Amino acid sequence: MAKILGSITTYHGTEHPYLRSCQVRIVAVMKRAAALDNDPDGDGAYLRDEEEIARAGGVTADDRVEVQPFLENEQRWSFVCSDPKAIDLALFRGLKKTN
Repeated sequence: MAKILGSITTYHGTEHPYLRSCQVRIVAVMKRAAALDNDPDGDGAYLRDEEEIARAGGVTADDRVEVQPFLENEQRWSFVCSDPKAIDLALFRGLKKTN
């Protein structure tokens, strides 16, 4: 499985308009956080380790991915993170929803 954490990709969704076409760096995966039947108050899997991500089946279309945007004007990564759907990132655009 290819490395996910630290990967740099582009956001192409509409949910976070301030990220549109921005370069973002992946810092974590939130398993099933984008699934229709997800319970936001339930115990979710917040994964920050490549081996944990692999054991959980990798990234799927039902996941959200925590990302840091690159601030062009300041030439640095933001300390503020966002949680777009995995399928809104160029790296995972080909994933299909399971529900």
